[in-house]
Amino acid sequence: MSKKTYFISDLHLGAKYMADSLERERRVCRFLDTIKDDAAELYLLGDILDYWYEYKYVVPRGYIRFLGKLAELADAGVRLTWVTGNHDVWLFDYLRDQLNMTVLNGHTVVQAGGKRVLIAHGDDVGVQPAMYRFTRWCFYNKVCQWLYAAIHPRWTYPIATGWSSENRTRRDPNQQAAIAERAATRLIDFSREYSAQHPDVEAFVYGHIHLARMNDNLPGMPPVVFLGEWINLCSYLVLDTDGHMELKFFEQK
Repeated sequence: MSKKTYFISDLHLGAKYMADSLERERRVCRFLDTIKDDAAELYLLGDILDYWYEYKYVVPRGYIRFLGKLAELADAGVRLTWVTGNHDVWLFDYLRDQLNMTVLNGHTVVQAGGKRVLIAHGDDVGVQPAMYRFTRWCFYNKVCQWLYAAIHPRWTYPIATGWSSENRTRRDPNQQAAIAERAATRLIDFSREYSAQHPDVEAFVYGHIHLARMNDNLPGMPPVVFLGEWINLCSYLVLDTDGHMELKFFEQK
């Protein structure tokens, strides 16, 4: 059996603003069960968890079913790569070491399924507002991380999850759709510029914007894939060993 490469993003597991968080986690686990036998690699392109911070000796509670499934895949020989997003920025060495997993920050070109693919969560490419760039810098700054870790989790956890909930629920659907389309344009523009300078890159794969879209007819450039999300769409990308890419949907409900 030929092995395949899978890409998913934006599961937002554990999100407090969703009533069905446990069922969504079970749905993701059912999906991981279906790919265990034919997967060579699984790429998780950020915002897999709605909030995660690894302290030196403790990690957040929850996600036990999902993390157990990742362990099963790793034990079965599936190579795991997790690209941090803006919700799971603080992924350090715990899952990396426990699962023999590669953890990447920012956009990276990888050899996946026989193709050279640029992968990214999507929040770090193209032109972003100054305040967003500053916030992202703070999130990745080692001193800021050290100061944050010094605060007891009883304070940091509700602040972080409350901020996440407010950002997700304060906008109406039309506003969210407009923001997503602007972000899609930004990602395509970045990909076009990058492709012109790096013609060896054969595809671009992004998460972050919650659009599931295969842009495979852009003039003069390789496909640009938006992975969608697992809140409603349950979308994922499959890359076969022959280079064929397909955006699919799992158990839409």
